[in-house]
Amino acid sequence: MLDTKTFGTALKENGFTFFSGVPCSFLKDLINYAINHCEYIIANNEGDAVATCAGAYLGGKKTVFLCQNSGLTNAISPLTSLNKPFQIPLLGFVSLRGEPGLPDEPQHELMGEITTPLLDLMRIKWDFLAAEPEQALLQLQKANSLIENGESFFFVVKKGIFSEEKLTDQSSKISSNRLLVEKTKADSLPSREAVLRYINNAKDRDTLILATTGKTGRELYEIEDAPNNFYMVGSMGCVSPLALGLALARKDKKVIAIDGDGAILMRLGVITTNAYYSPPNMLHLIIDNNSYDSTGGQLTVSHNVDFIRLAAAAGYTEVYYIHDLEELKQRIEHWKKNRGLTLLYLKIAKGSKENLGRPKIKPYQVKERIIRFINENGESKW
Repeated sequence: MLDTKTFGTALKENGFTFFSGVPCSFLKDLINYAINHCEYIIANNEGDAVATCAGAYLGGKKTVFLCQNSGLTNAISPLTSLNKPFQIPLLGFVSLRGEPGLPDEPQHELMGEITTPLLDLMRIKWDFLAAEPEQALLQLQKANSLIENGESFFFVVKKGIFSEEKLTDQSSKISSNRLLVEKTKADSLPSREAVLRYINNAKDRDTLILATTGKTGRELYEIEDAPNNFYMVGSMGCVSPLALGLALARKDKKVIAIDGDGAILMRLGVITTNAYYSPPNMLHLIIDNNSYDSTGGQLTVSHNVDFIRLAAAAGYTEVYYIHDLEELKQRIEHWKKNRGLTLLYLKIAKGSKENLGRPKIKPYQVKERIIRFINENGESKW
């Protein structure tokens, strides 16, 4: 058995101080250590946790992801289409519920058989975490070397590996909405490109713009390929947890997450996580054309969802229904001056221009460039 405090201290000494995940009884003591002694972000979904860790990595953090092996399937999308193409390394701990030969609940039987093959299929290096302390520390050194070389590594954790670590403090807070501005007039339905131009023109040296997958990132790239832009590919629905991790890691930067209706609906629970942590330097914009525009224009169910009341109920500091581009400009300037986690919701027109291109810069180059931009610009006075 590993002494959890000793192993946790070794993680911290290697720079791993930012954790996120979804609990598992096999990992509860390591999770408790992270809550007691590190920065631990509660995630509602394993994929959200991976994306939050990825955002924190962009901000300079070495990150740890924790989950039950049943939840590993929820993390496949960002692991394969965010971390892999952007070459964002992640240290993972995944439990081995349903280990072959040991009694467990029936729902864990199949995942117990395929956990390590699944990691192999995703081309993620892994090892069973040793119960012997000296060997485990050697494994951690190897994992750290891989992480620092840009590769992810996962420990597969069997039952009974960690010694007891009791929670010393897990106080909860209530995030509350202080301003909700609802719809008061007809929607002007600007094009997505026009919206992106306004946002692009509003940025400064301390602003980072993260654009959701599909045509949003492609259009932003065509408007201006800037070093403080991040064009998400794949990992649909992960732009706001990515922004959350980045905003928490770099409180000196202004982080704008541009979301689409289809994307936010895919990971709607992340609204509650964003609201709970409420980074004041994060602006979340949902542009809604009631369709999956990049896959043929099929309808979403966004017309049946009141996003602004949902965000307000979750505890976003300020929430605004935006009717036109002038309002959008005003609210962005207000947020830049007054801070506070803010949601802006704007209905836009369907469609985009013909022959819309794709970024010619590779995803990993986008990652490297935005990290350089963050570090070269240093801290602001904002």
